[in-house]
Amino acid sequence: MEKIQMTTPLVEMDGDEMTRILWKIIKEELLLPFIDLKTEYYDLGLEHRNETNDQVTVDSAKATMKYGVAVKCATITPNAARMTEYDLKEMWKSPNGTIRALLDGTVFRAPIVVKGIEPCVRNWKKPITIARHAYGDVYKNTEMRIPGPGKVELVYTAEDGTTTSEVVHTFTGAGVVQGMHNLDNSIESFARSCFEYALDTHQDLWFATKDTISKKYDHRFKDIFAEIYENEYKEKFENAGITYFYTLIDDAVARIMKAEGGFIWACKNYDGDVMSDMVSSAFGSLAMMTSVLVSPHGYYEYEAAHGTVQRHYYRHLKGEETSTNSVATIFAWTGALRKRGELDGNGALCAFADKLETATIHVIESGKMTKDLALITTIEHPVVLNSKDFILAIREELEKSLR
Repeated sequence: MEKIQMTTPLVEMDGDEMTRILWKIIKEELLLPFIDLKTEYYDLGLEHRNETNDQVTVDSAKATMKYGVAVKCATITPNAARMTEYDLKEMWKSPNGTIRALLDGTVFRAPIVVKGIEPCVRNWKKPITIARHAYGDVYKNTEMRIPGPGKVELVYTAEDGTTTSEVVHTFTGAGVVQGMHNLDNSIESFARSCFEYALDTHQDLWFATKDTISKKYDHRFKDIFAEIYENEYKEKFENAGITYFYTLIDDAVARIMKAEGGFIWACKNYDGDVMSDMVSSAFGSLAMMTSVLVSPHGYYEYEAAHGTVQRHYYRHLKGEETSTNSVATIFAWTGALRKRGELDGNGALCAFADKLETATIHVIESGKMTKDLALITTIEHPVVLNSKDFILAIREELEKSLR
């Protein structure tokens, strides 16, 4: 068949470890044979980030602003052990955090539901979509190691030079301290993205923070959501027959465990990071979740919501066989290709993305899957495939639909 043509490139952000291996196989087996793939490539592998002093991460975000759509592989956020392992110049910040800070917007994550992979929470009948604020908080924090007794203060200096301060803590010994921030305009974008997405998908919207403890920081989120809802969206929600409500984060967790699903759960940055992993795992696997950053400025960045699968990568380096789930990475590509097709009016590209997703689901539902899914499936006698053979099985199914 003639390859599908692209008119505008995608921004391609390569990553680390086992997901980098899968990234290459997916391109070679599922994309390049069928699409005249155009991408502007950025290597966000930890070694190259270190070589460029993390400038490559900033450049990839700027390219996303230029082209509008990006697809990202999972990347390492270094800790002390990674500092030694990769001989890093410094402990570089999360590339996801850097990119999200530049693009703003909201990350929407939803489980990929297939027959035979049943949720661990028995009453979950419909997908739960996590809407994660994509700016600030702990991902843009400033930290300090406190060596001994002393006082730490939070100081604001206005443009006219006047200052306001609050004592954070008076230390009697060693400890640690961190400062976080957020911006009203980013929180407003987060709120509007959530309300719009709820209307687009016709789902109820829940929002939760801990404003009873964080009476200024978290309460600001609560107030902005309430103001925008009352002034801009209340009537639209009522006409659509959907609801918005706010509750405390611990109450939300309790309610969600007893709910049927089928709604959007909006969370602050860190809460969304943690809860999306919980939801995806409970629905089957961390590798069975879509993730897209939607910016109010019209930028879209698709990624796999899980890590780099370090344990499998070390086995791969030893020449051992792995059975690594590539579904979320495949769906990152399909999401980006579909959006590129929508923006460019390229129906063939959109149709290809749909067919690739369908082929992926059909392979699993036919009983062929990676080990993580085989351990939890209700399908009898599943066939466990290794990392590459699973992708090859998807290619075979895809080719049937393209004939």
